[in-house]
Amino acid sequence: MKLVSVVFLLLAPLLSSCKPLVLPLDCSDIYNHANRQPSGVYTIYPIGATSAVQVYCDMESLGGRWTVFQRRMDGTVNFYRGWDQYKMGFGSAAGEYWLGLETLFHLTLRKKYELLVDMEDFSGNKAFARYSSFSIDPESYGYRLHVSGFINGGAGDSLSYHNGQKFTTFDKDQDPYSGNCAKLRLGAFWYNSCHYANPNGVYRWGADGTVSYVGVEWYHWKTWNYSLKTISMKIRPVQ
Repeated sequence: MKLVSVVFLLLAPLLSSCKPLVLPLDCSDIYNHANRQPSGVYTIYPIGATSAVQVYCDMESLGGRWTVFQRRMDGTVNFYRGWDQYKMGFGSAAGEYWLGLETLFHLTLRKKYELLVDMEDFSGNKAFARYSSFSIDPESYGYRLHVSGFINGGAGDSLSYHNGQKFTTFDKDQDPYSGNCAKLRLGAFWYNSCHYANPNGVYRWGADGTVSYVGVEWYHWKTWNYSLKTISMKIRPVQ
């Protein structure tokens, strides 16, 4: 009995000082919990304690709090991949990566999000496109894209054309085109017939028409056959 009492006395201060465990759903939760956090890699929990996943948090652009779900910056990661990898995610949050359609679905299911697409060309010019509403459907509906409310940051609107489309990879054709746009454009995306945006295309260095329409492209800024130096797609809750 004495031993139990001693143990309790030793643990009492710890038990009384315990605070509820904070499991951030996204980068906005991390920012709001400690608003001096810098941009970088953090762990979020989209569907609870067993769903830990690393993401890059942009805590600076347009007020910060952005959860990055797609990032191209140097061509070190191959983005020409199949359905399972686009579903679950690949790459490293410290570099180039795709967060995963399943995680993205669970995020947009729980909050209302806006979208920011940042990009840079090989001359150092930067632009962005912003959308006031962004979500995707579950896998049973093909991870269909819902995006609206375009705000121009110099890049023009290359994404609205893809609104309402299911996600297509080279091994799962869900686009309305007669062929497979992922195979034709060497990427994976919410293709229509086929694209004005191809952020997951082949990483090339600027203007290159050797093989047409396969680069990391945003048509309304640099037209087709100009492959961007960087592009990132990121979401944050609508305030």
